[in-house]
Amino acid sequence: MIDLALLSVPAMAAVTGWVTNWLAIQMSFYPVRFVGIGAIGWQGVIPRKAEKMAHICIDRTLQKFGDLNAVYEKLEPHQIVEQVVSQLIPRVDEYIDEIMYENHPVLWDNLPIFLKNRIYQWARAELPSRIEELVEDFGDDLSDLVDLKALLSRELQRHPDLMNRIFQQAGSVELRSVINLGAVIGAVLGALIVPFWTRYPEPWLLPVAGFAVGFITNWLAINLIFAPVEPRRFLFWKVQGLFLRRQSEISDVWARLVAEELITVEKVADAMVNGAQGDRTRAIIQKHLRPLLDNSPVLKTVTQVSVGVTGYTELKKALYQKAVVASGEVFSDPAFNRGRAPVVAQVLAGQMKALGPDEFQGILRPAFHEEELQLMLVGGIFGAVGGLIQFVCLNYLVF
Repeated sequence: MIDLALLSVPAMAAVTGWVTNWLAIQMSFYPVRFVGIGAIGWQGVIPRKAEKMAHICIDRTLQKFGDLNAVYEKLEPHQIVEQVVSQLIPRVDEYIDEIMYENHPVLWDNLPIFLKNRIYQWARAELPSRIEELVEDFGDDLSDLVDLKALLSRELQRHPDLMNRIFQQAGSVELRSVINLGAVIGAVLGALIVPFWTRYPEPWLLPVAGFAVGFITNWLAINLIFAPVEPRRFLFWKVQGLFLRRQSEISDVWARLVAEELITVEKVADAMVNGAQGDRTRAIIQKHLRPLLDNSPVLKTVTQVSVGVTGYTELKKALYQKAVVASGEVFSDPAFNRGRAPVVAQVLAGQMKALGPDEFQGILRPAFHEEELQLMLVGGIFGAVGGLIQFVCLNYLVF
């Protein structure tokens, strides 16, 4: 009976190690948004540090692309042109009708059908060349028009769970290993406690030992994810941080999710129009669309004669505004975004794989570094509770 009771010490320590590591992982991810009152509460470590991690990722990987213009070339601009043309040309007549009815409904209602058709035909013929020049112009200035850090910050604030999914999918194997490793480490520590318990069966020993088990297993678990940074030989084993030794696979998953979720063509286009350089983006759009009106003899003549120079200027402003709205509709096509995502992912993954282990660790570690003590203390508290429960049980079994 006494031997069975003593065997329960490492068994309970193993359970404590597993539970505290599981709890540390859960607290790293959840809750996604802060839960609590005032300053008292908790938010998952990764959602809370997502923006910081994204900025580090930009600094250490995306900027090594050279610039966004280089990435843009890999996206094959001619396919972007084809996408825009394929989306806009079928709706040219509709867009023209909307613009004219919003600004000069009487004129448009009374214009003969054959003149309207000539305007439609002119726009359909001219638009592809305008779009091609516009896309080329954007490609030359893309790095200046898009602030990647601001884009990622905005998206992560809107969807704080994104970084969770990146970690969970990229490191699912490692996270399970960390949890299971907690049981092994706990069992070993529990076995070391048995001789002390047999000689000093004091009421405080098992709760204190439980605190140590919970604290140490969490500390080891967090550190074994990232350390050692460089591969080291230990007897017959090659030891390296769990995330670091799978840098290639994790880079592929990370890059794919970032490309599919954060840096999509749609979101980059939105950042161009609505970001800090939005005015400059609109100016480029105006520059390339102005000839659609100025070089259209029918529409320019009819408009200026009917509504004057002021009315014609208002019409051009309406055209530019419609173009901005249409750009959002064009790039919201999910199939097109999915098709372009692998290109960005390939470049990003290549840069992440090329990072040294220390640099790669620097992307992942900041999420945990500032919160490690809290996670270890929580593990220690739960371990102490487990030790107290075990003390009560052992006294019942022994006496």
